[in-house]
Amino acid sequence: MTATISPDQFLDPIWRLHNLYFIIDEKSKRVQFTPNAAQLDFIQNMHTRNVILKARRLGFTTVCCLAYLDDCLFHPNVTAALIAHKLPDAQKIFASKVKYPYDNLADQLRERLPLKKDSADSLGFANNSEISVTTSARSGTLNWLHVSEYGKICAMSPERAREIRTGSFPAAEHGIITIESTAEGEGGDFYDKTIDAQKLVSLNADLTRKDFKFFFYPWWSDPKSVLERTNVPVSEDDALYFERISNEIKADPVLAPTFNGFSEAQKNWWVTAEGEYGGDMKREYPATPKEAFEQAIEGAIFADDLAIAYKQHRIGPFPIDTSRPVHTFWDLGRADETAIWFAQDFGSQTRFVGYYENSGEFIDFYLRYLARWADEHHIVYGKHYVPHDGDRDSLWLKEGTMAVMSRLGFKPRVVDRIADKWTAITMGRRKFGQVAFDEAGCKEGLARLKKYRKEWDERRGVWREHPYHGPESNGADAYLTFAQSGHTPNNGPIKVRDKYRQHRDSDTSEASQWAA
Repeated sequence: MTATISPDQFLDPIWRLHNLYFIIDEKSKRVQFTPNAAQLDFIQNMHTRNVILKARRLGFTTVCCLAYLDDCLFHPNVTAALIAHKLPDAQKIFASKVKYPYDNLADQLRERLPLKKDSADSLGFANNSEISVTTSARSGTLNWLHVSEYGKICAMSPERAREIRTGSFPAAEHGIITIESTAEGEGGDFYDKTIDAQKLVSLNADLTRKDFKFFFYPWWSDPKSVLERTNVPVSEDDALYFERISNEIKADPVLAPTFNGFSEAQKNWWVTAEGEYGGDMKREYPATPKEAFEQAIEGAIFADDLAIAYKQHRIGPFPIDTSRPVHTFWDLGRADETAIWFAQDFGSQTRFVGYYENSGEFIDFYLRYLARWADEHHIVYGKHYVPHDGDRDSLWLKEGTMAVMSRLGFKPRVVDRIADKWTAITMGRRKFGQVAFDEAGCKEGLARLKKYRKEWDERRGVWREHPYHGPESNGADAYLTFAQSGHTPNNGPIKVRDKYRQHRDSDTSEASQWAA
């Protein structure tokens, strides 16, 4: 350190962040740390509770590690903890973003700020302050708590997310909590806290110390998200995407003031990155908060297929056409969910216009629901497809599945589903290019497809080679019933309004409408 530095500068934590610490950059070089615009914006505007929805590469874990380390060094009795998604991540973060910056302080600073504890995951200082990086922080009292990739933890390790929510958050009750992540689908504590924080922004509400403040940093706010090339092909779908997303950003009162349109260099970068990341693009590099959460979660089996469907506008407003019959595709369950997709044919395309699931009910419950759904939407049904479970007596029904179906006049077609799951999934992916989804009517079903993923091996930190069986499995399996059904779309509309009226005029029982 030079003699020209004044004591007042050392009292300023922002000055210290700009001048005292060294890190290893993305080019593996030792460099003096300087906060980028997004990091500085967050540090200067943080609240007691913070939720950061972000694009990759912006370095929030880095700046929080350094800010917490700095507070520990320059103030006594400070306790800071960072929770990482996986143990290897925690070890890497500790080594590169805590231990390395401390070891590379100027010699005279390390002499004045000595260690009294140096372990594999924490540093303790002579002033009784301590910083650690781990996968759990339950005991003690924390002044700082940072949870990295909380969205991934919620999606892939729900029990650990619950432990963080019920153990780590209370430990920092009187401190500052920051949760940050790329999005991992609609659901889980990170999603819930993000949506709640956004609502407070829209209401322009004064925040209490227990409210989470919302921060969003899109890919287009990062100056590094540019590519100076003139020969990157921008397809018609890409051009329509840029037009649509530009309009969404301009309509957002928070994002609009900082948005000046997409430059050619930004478009080049996005098109190139989208070709590399495919179905992960909007999750890793979102342009808007809505876009971040519409993407499938990490490890999702249909991630690329859903991304292409969004890009080709096959997920959007596709209202029910009452001139066409509605076909249904089922997955059967009682202890777990029974799931039903509702679909109509439009030329060579099948459009899913509705989705329903429930659990703990017998077949007559679902048939009554279908009857009400038909009345509500003024349609008649075409063909009904159930999996092979429907063609055998089972515990799902007291009298056997087909016996009750037959008694109620419901005559579905039974689909002999393929035993090998990945073969069935491959068939489902091949069918994806031939389908569209009404985003409103199929909201819950789309959420199930986005979450249908490989099983995560928590101990080994790898994806297993079979799907995870969770609540999303039944919705996905109902879609696979469609993929394996051999259902062929009709080539044109079939007028069914008169048939519907006849049903309603002459119907004396629920059974009359089910004949396939």
